[in-house]
Amino acid sequence: MARADWRRPSAFKGLEEGEHRIRLFISYDGTSFSGWQRQDGERTVQEEIERTLGGILGEEITLFGSGRTDSGVHALRQAAHFDTFSNIAPDKFRIILNTHLPKTIRILSSDEVGPDFHARFSTESREYWYLIKNMEDMLPFDEGRITPVRRFYPLERMNALSSILEGTHDFTTFSSARDKSLSKMRDIYVSRWDESEDIYGYPVLRYRVAGNAFLYHQVRSMVGTMLSFLSKDMDEHSFSEILESRDRSLVHKTAPSDGLYLADVSYDRTKYEWFEREHGSAAGTER
Repeated sequence: MARADWRRPSAFKGLEEGEHRIRLFISYDGTSFSGWQRQDGERTVQEEIERTLGGILGEEITLFGSGRTDSGVHALRQAAHFDTFSNIAPDKFRIILNTHLPKTIRILSSDEVGPDFHARFSTESREYWYLIKNMEDMLPFDEGRITPVRRFYPLERMNALSSILEGTHDFTTFSSARDKSLSKMRDIYVSRWDESEDIYGYPVLRYRVAGNAFLYHQVRSMVGTMLSFLSKDMDEHSFSEILESRDRSLVHKTAPSDGLYLADVSYDRTKYEWFEREHGSAAGTER
């Protein structure tokens, strides 16, 4: 799909004289948060950072994230921006915030960007990881951070399913009924399982999926359905059929939030440029 078909806003709120736009890259353990987005009566990552910034700067701060993560979902590299009249050096925000924020939220970097940047609408790609581990290998440190499964399946079988998801598709089948996107078309650049070891030497399977954007619960629905297919020894043709059906009732299950990580948010237009060259334009999408 061509980037021109993404239907993203091209103009954002301008900066007033003396105002600065600061970009943050953020990592957090989502276990104790009700997701990224601010919610009344709930502890969220966005609210925690906004409140901390407001106390430091003496301004009311609104933080714009690259996207939501659900309750219990983690981030290795989330992105966000805010506008401020403060003259604090942009790179100092990382140090100051990490002094005041809970240890479950860490600012990886902070820099100044121009008024043409928006943490959500300027993104070129997002990447998620989903981690699973055999039940008998689970350690106390894995609770809430890795999803336990009864058994591993051969990587060839797992990747025979995951490769079907690559390309431009209508992902209605794997969207939640709560998803408000006008279009369910998404570009998936990478969809692959691999195996490694944790720091204690136990095997861990990782599902790595990268795309231009994702629907609500899309990744967890894809993972849960792939694992269900493998447990029932169902074939790739059937998996392809449910993707093409655009029927949410055919999704087998939604995987738990524990093992899901927002691994990267990229603003690099060249990172997946090959995808746009290889795939023609399709129906527009709204992000």
